[in-house]
Amino acid sequence: MVISSTEVSAVSPAIHSLPPEVEEGNREYKLKLVNPTPSRVEHLITQMKWRLKEGDGEAIYAIGVEDNGVISGLLRDELDSSLETLSSMADRLGAETHIINEHTIPYPNNMTRHAAEVMVKKIPDEQEFIDIRVGCIGNVDVGKSTLLGVLSHGDLDNGRGKARLNMFRHLHEIQTGRTSSISHEILGFDANGHELNYSGSTVEEICSSAKKLITFLDLAGHHKYIKTTIHGLTGYSPELVMLLVAANRGLAGTTKEHLGLAIALKIPFLIVITKTDLCSKDMIDRTVQQLEKILKSPGCKKVPIRVEDENDAETAAESFSKQVTPIFKVSSVSGENLNLLRKFYFHLPSLRSKIEQDELLQCAAEFQIDEIFSVREVGPVLAGTLKSGVVKVGDALLLGPMSNGMFEKVVVASIHRNRTPCRVIQAGQTACIALRDNSQIIPRRGQVLLEDKLSEDPPKTCKTFEADLFLLFHTTKIAPKFQATVHIGNIVQTVVIKSMDRADLRTGQKARVKFEFIGHPQYLRNGDRMFFREGRCKGVGEVTQFFEYKHDDQTELAMHS
Repeated sequence: MVISSTEVSAVSPAIHSLPPEVEEGNREYKLKLVNPTPSRVEHLITQMKWRLKEGDGEAIYAIGVEDNGVISGLLRDELDSSLETLSSMADRLGAETHIINEHTIPYPNNMTRHAAEVMVKKIPDEQEFIDIRVGCIGNVDVGKSTLLGVLSHGDLDNGRGKARLNMFRHLHEIQTGRTSSISHEILGFDANGHELNYSGSTVEEICSSAKKLITFLDLAGHHKYIKTTIHGLTGYSPELVMLLVAANRGLAGTTKEHLGLAIALKIPFLIVITKTDLCSKDMIDRTVQQLEKILKSPGCKKVPIRVEDENDAETAAESFSKQVTPIFKVSSVSGENLNLLRKFYFHLPSLRSKIEQDELLQCAAEFQIDEIFSVREVGPVLAGTLKSGVVKVGDALLLGPMSNGMFEKVVVASIHRNRTPCRVIQAGQTACIALRDNSQIIPRRGQVLLEDKLSEDPPKTCKTFEADLFLLFHTTKIAPKFQATVHIGNIVQTVVIKSMDRADLRTGQKARVKFEFIGHPQYLRNGDRMFFREGRCKGVGEVTQFFEYKHDDQTELAMHS
């Protein structure tokens, strides 16, 4: 039912009518649902179950409409109460409600009544598709956003930045043509390998039809935004990285730095050479040879594979690993070899083995918060990745650490993956989680949601920790009292070196280093990988020990693995 403006413009309510309600189909008319008795509620739920079955999981409810189709309308408080009842009924059946249309019906003597059209949609327990996250890195102006825009939307670029406009989130990005934030795009495939992109399809339609979903993270290329790029690689946990190199420029700008980040963080990667329509074959070959030389060097120790046809693309996907690096040559303007890149992603298997996945599912739930959104009438929505375990709607979790190092109890109100609702997420999946109303809790990026085991084993937080640090580069040396920014998963915070097991640390050297967070305490685990940076200084390491933060007496206790 869609009530048009012409239908509600007349004064007499008698002419406001629809075709009479029929027994079959997924449309249901209800005049009002105000304070129904328990037995009446059970009857209404059974009726809703029938309508959902008729509509393959979807039903349309017209509130304020009589069975004969006359739109009588309701007073405002009656409509609100009816919508609340409808929502609670849907919740009993694992469904959710969305108001499609709401209209005011004028009556004589300046009285107004209201009617609403509501979509009731069954929420699946989980979305059954393979989801692979790909971080897209490379120097500024190599065409990262353009390539992702072409892959996800299906239209070629015009050579003047048309395709990349779909990727930008801010006005200054559109004006400069440079990415400064992390944006997401998806490319779906059905069971036969046919692409499902945004051309004529919504995100919900792509996800419902997809058997495999590739989620691209468009990361910044300019050195000015290197902090954002590093956070995308550490916090968003991409399973692989796509490094873009412009054929006409080679390894210029931040390309080598981004390559070094992927190697240091031990993320497998492929290389895509872009803008081949602007270069001769000899120039492209020189760029490929330059890349192969670096990949085979002692610092990389990779096995490069040139992808020239569909057989190469399938072979590259099947053999892809931390040692094997495929090299593609594409053009976002002419479309050259884009089919090979799509073929590679369709045949690419999940990089996590079934044994590893089963082990993660047996662990306690840990959801890493990467971003916070505020949604009207919903409240804060937490976007991130489930590192381990399983989370369901209605689960009680612990959110923290707060500024005092403590955790607060929260309850999961709803879960969405790729803007589509579901009731369960498993380890390795990204999702958005809405919490039940708790206005006193203000979440922040870098916190975690943990399985509620407060009485058995309260989660430990820390401000001081030790790590084995390998210094990748520094112009001179670092020593105690040196300050830098550390990236550990979704944590980004300034630390100061308290002590080391040597007097100072120079490029290429290792040390056991004790760090202290300058700000609030954090939740760490032994074995977490870290990235350490300050200006041109860079290092990588692994957390070996942390010291429990005690808010009450400000003492710290060593916590060993």
